[in-house]
Amino acid sequence: MEIFLQTIGSIYDETRVKILKFIKQNGEVCVCDIENSFEMIQSRISRHLKILKEGGFLKVERRGTWAYYSIRSPLDEFRLSVLKELDSLDIDIPKLNRGCSI
Repeated sequence: MEIFLQTIGSIYDETRVKILKFIKQNGEVCVCDIENSFEMIQSRISRHLKILKEGGFLKVERRGTWAYYSIRSPLDEFRLSVLKELDSLDIDIPKLNRGCSI
């Protein structure tokens, strides 16, 4: 039950839903890419990413000083259905604005 509630809680925020769809559409992105694209400060972006990771949606790979986020694989059926639902929602997300090189 706790895992279910944590997953639901992780997407109970408009900004996190937008970030999740952004990562789904763009694949692996650096925190600085999200920061530049959403025009938000790094600490706020990192907090949202941490919650999405704890909710079971994201994986993180550290390369030097940068952290790169992507959709975790494999995902269970519930999380896959959430990601599929994102495709049907009319969500305005920013274009990818790279802040660092991959």
